[in-house]
Amino acid sequence: MLSPEREPILYVEPLPSSKQWITQNLVPSRAKAVTYAQSLFPILTWIYRYNWTWFLGDMVAGVTVGVVVIPQGMAYAKLAQLPPEFGLYSSFVGCALYFMFATSKDITIGPVAVMSTLMGNILHDVLPHLPQYQDTPWVVAGCMSVVLGCIVTALGLLRLGFIVDFIPLPAIAAFMTGSALNIAMGQIPTLMGNNSVKGFNTRAPTYLVFGNFFKYIKHCNLNAAVGLTSLFLLYAIRAGCKYAARRWPKREKLFFFISTLRTAFVILLYTLISFLVNRNHRTNPKFSILGVVPRGFKHMQVPTVNSEILSAVAGKLPSAIIVLIIEHISISKSFGRINNYTINPNQELIAIGITNIFGPFFGAYPATGSFSRTAIKSKAGVRTPLAGVITACIVVIAIYALPPVFFYISNALLAAVIIHAVGDLVSTPTAIKMFWHISPFEFVIFWAGVLVSVFSSIDNGIYTTVAASAALLLFRIAKAQGKFVGTVRVVYDQPAPAATSNTAESRDIFVPLDHSDGSNPSVTPQHPQGGVFIYRLNEGYLYPNAVHFTDHMIAEVTSRTRPGVANPYGSLGNRPWNDPGPRHKDDTNIDMSLPVLRALILDFNGVSNVDITSIQNLVDVRKQLDRYADHAVSWHFAGVKSPWIRRALVAGGFGSSNTATRTVFSVATVGALEHKGDQPLSETQSPSNRGLHVPDEEFISDSFTSTQDKPRVDNSTSFDTLPLPILSVDHPFFHIDLDEALKAAKLELDTVSK
Repeated sequence: MLSPEREPILYVEPLPSSKQWITQNLVPSRAKAVTYAQSLFPILTWIYRYNWTWFLGDMVAGVTVGVVVIPQGMAYAKLAQLPPEFGLYSSFVGCALYFMFATSKDITIGPVAVMSTLMGNILHDVLPHLPQYQDTPWVVAGCMSVVLGCIVTALGLLRLGFIVDFIPLPAIAAFMTGSALNIAMGQIPTLMGNNSVKGFNTRAPTYLVFGNFFKYIKHCNLNAAVGLTSLFLLYAIRAGCKYAARRWPKREKLFFFISTLRTAFVILLYTLISFLVNRNHRTNPKFSILGVVPRGFKHMQVPTVNSEILSAVAGKLPSAIIVLIIEHISISKSFGRINNYTINPNQELIAIGITNIFGPFFGAYPATGSFSRTAIKSKAGVRTPLAGVITACIVVIAIYALPPVFFYISNALLAAVIIHAVGDLVSTPTAIKMFWHISPFEFVIFWAGVLVSVFSSIDNGIYTTVAASAALLLFRIAKAQGKFVGTVRVVYDQPAPAATSNTAESRDIFVPLDHSDGSNPSVTPQHPQGGVFIYRLNEGYLYPNAVHFTDHMIAEVTSRTRPGVANPYGSLGNRPWNDPGPRHKDDTNIDMSLPVLRALILDFNGVSNVDITSIQNLVDVRKQLDRYADHAVSWHFAGVKSPWIRRALVAGGFGSSNTATRTVFSVATVGALEHKGDQPLSETQSPSNRGLHVPDEEFISDSFTSTQDKPRVDNSTSFDTLPLPILSVDHPFFHIDLDEALKAAKLELDTVSK
């Protein structure tokens, strides 16, 4: 219990300094530097614990993904307008290097449909300006990979991974859906065999490809039989395995692996058919086939990075960076949540950056995280990122052992594989419906991104969704509006021990006066009396919304109070031109039943930051309201969370008053101190060693609500607790919560009225 004979030790908060901020945030300590260096190689935190159980899980997952990535890699390389072997090179490098820098066990880095399509569009646009690289487009792709890798690595090293958080889910969904439609429509002519018609540009906007496909549909050939049947078989096997897994749940794992290997099975089946049909027609095959794929790493070289290529691709870098980052980070975060672990976005940026920097030395082009292969890897039971090395070994075996088999792979079959893979990227009707129910504005942004991707290009769709999302964010910040709140007395039952009745406790809560929070309209909040207003800021108080907040506050306050004097200007000539006032200086239409403004309480619980503009705006409003009320209006602040916000408010002249001498403090009682008779406190118990001070009698008298409430010291009394104020007492107008602020404002009014 708090002894009434013990005076509290008062606390004075030291305001933070700029030097302190620089020391804490910009000057690295030795420990921080060591931690930062260790964080660059997450493998060091788990590799020494590697065991056979982990190895078996990684082996199964690595082999499974390896079987899938080989056909996908070759197919995606064709999307990038590169020979198919470059997809294998990219698959190898992504899997071989990622495990050293990974914080996700599930994700697989390699060629992906969207990045490959974007790379193909870039090459399609820049190669006419770089005729010397027409026959070696992989040189330009390698340069792009190095530049992208350096930029993304720098973002990770500078710990700027939070930038990804500014791209919302609807923007990502629109980008993925639009890209999937673009890619699928671009592959349908290859699937049907009419892509070789002169004048048919399959890289045109999606709507043009759609129209031209039907324009040239009469040119479809035997490729359509291969493409359509293989696509049907891929979907049939997946649907059959899903049904079988539901029908026989105990064999769900078996059906999962059958479904996962469907791509490899279909490719082997149709490659056998192609071999039987075309083995005697290698120079003039019956339907389009892949052709010669060189054995081994035939394009290992130092990447070419020069000013000619950089100037040609500079305008394409922003969209490529966005695709590279958001695909990888969104996929890794998603599977981290599914499998109950947390990824480090900054480290993931370093991982994909390093992969793309060193990839071109082996012939790779830009690569990032793959959704389909990551899902397969996760479901296959992967245990650590080392599974990627096993996948890389499978790819190397394919590069050296399987090129003769690759010769007979049908291009229509690869188109079917691509269409089947990107189908999962399209947002489902359920997800789109959810967008509408949650935020109609973002629902519109989603469709805007999809439509721009379909009628223009993928990169324009990316820019549209990102720009629209940023505009919506700024609009919401700028148009944030505070709420005036009042008190409601609530009662709740507290279960009591047996043999006694339940006890009912009550407390005051603060709810908006206009019930804009959805509170029951039948419950009427009580507005503070005597010219006191409580205004809640629901957003950060910054320069975009500062004036909007205060304009709303001033309009409401002036409509519910009366001026301190009827005619503060004396004569009509002194009145400002925009103040309507009474028609004559002696006329008055002021409602004298309204109170004069006495105090404003600002609820800063929702405010995380302030700036110079917002504080200056408060200073100007304070002067305006002081003139309006014809006296100094008290400003109380509740729930200020940051010392830096308090420092800014103090710099603006808030937090204390030259006229108020009494206020209310919230005091906590802290135990573990004892004092008997004249025995002095121990050295560790000394207030000075706790950063506290005991003020003199006069200061205590001015700080508490009444002389009777002021604790007194009695050195002969034992005590078990020590009263400590929660907030600094040198700024008495900063309060721990609204309840304390309202009591302080009422106390001040009572003091003034006396």
